[in-house]
Amino acid sequence: MHASDPPQTPPQWDVRMRGFQRRSTVEEALAWVAEHSKPGPLETVSIWQASGRVLGQSVTSPIDVPAFDRAMMDGYALRAADIQGASSYNPLKLRIIGESLPGRPCERQLERGEAVRIMTGAPVPGGGDSVLPAERCDEHGDDLLAQDDVPPGKNIGRTGEDVRSGTLILRAGRQLRPQDLGLLSSIGHSTVFVHQRPKVRLVITGHELLPAGSTPRGVQIADANGPMLASLVERDGGSLVQQRATTVDDYLVDDNPDELSRAMLGEADVVLVSGGSSVGREDHAPLLLARHGELAIHGIAMRPSSPAGMGRIGSKLVFLLPGNPVSCLCAYDFFAGRAIRLLGGRPADWPYRKVRLPLARKLVSTVGRVDYCRVRLETELVEPISISGASVLSSTTRADGFVVVPADCEGYPPGAEVDVWLYG
Repeated sequence: MHASDPPQTPPQWDVRMRGFQRRSTVEEALAWVAEHSKPGPLETVSIWQASGRVLGQSVTSPIDVPAFDRAMMDGYALRAADIQGASSYNPLKLRIIGESLPGRPCERQLERGEAVRIMTGAPVPGGGDSVLPAERCDEHGDDLLAQDDVPPGKNIGRTGEDVRSGTLILRAGRQLRPQDLGLLSSIGHSTVFVHQRPKVRLVITGHELLPAGSTPRGVQIADANGPMLASLVERDGGSLVQQRATTVDDYLVDDNPDELSRAMLGEADVVLVSGGSSVGREDHAPLLLARHGELAIHGIAMRPSSPAGMGRIGSKLVFLLPGNPVSCLCAYDFFAGRAIRLLGGRPADWPYRKVRLPLARKLVSTVGRVDYCRVRLETELVEPISISGASVLSSTTRADGFVVVPADCEGYPPGAEVDVWLYG
């Protein structure tokens, strides 16, 4: 079958110019995402490239860190009993028998009345049980005059003080931070098992679109969804199939069945189609998804993003995101972003901080659909910006976050406390 032939799909999927017969609930859409977004395979990467990656296997230390008793400051390793009662008025003399440096220990055993010059991080010689700071003593040739005393164990980092052999240090599912990589290196791990990043393909469609960053002209507008989605995918741990920041925007696809089919069938774990998802005559994406695979959901009871859809082509997940920027952002955050995070071994939850604050004024909604309302915070009050205006992307930049009004709620009165998910 040629890609431009009329789609041979069940007639219930062809809702062009007729409207949706039924809209799925947000809960149904989320359940579909959870069912089809199991974590992908693991891969081995160098700790030099592992920052931000998701740990695939828990890590247990095979060694003690440190593996030896070490000095915690510059001074002299000695036996605490030999300088008990020492002071500036009553200095006690010890004999210096050697020096211990990081990586170059003193091999001699300390006996009574002896000391070893030692630097921070250097191994404490056998027989020594404390370190006297350099500023609390005087050195004259091979003689050390201790002008203070210290208890046993003072200024010494003990074997295994940082990490004990056999200790679980990092659990699977952790997003690795720079300090985690340092810890992995300290126990001898040069590589680490992490979840593969899901490969994500962007398909931005619309006759009216110019490449991102272009100056709008006539009835054509610059693509806003491509850069926004690319950044969201990166935030959620996905790896874009296309190269970013190219001279020609290779996310843009002609709004015709042939080009759309080729783009949707391209290599990827997840395909994000922005535009062409609704019920207009030129909205080809839903029928093409039904033809080449499975259109599981089309039309969701929420505002904005009601024209969103999702399905599969083989093992590849395909999300149909509305072309209007706010709807696109909302549908991505609710569904596509969740799938990308789950496929990459991350938590499904939004990567947004949540606060609970009272409303400055009434927030109106409609029973039967979920509403995504942009809000700003003003002196510890929540001020709604808009609950409509799916094409007004600037409303999200003016907003500090959003409030989700559930489908069984008509909204909230002034003063009601609501959960706000903060963009920042």
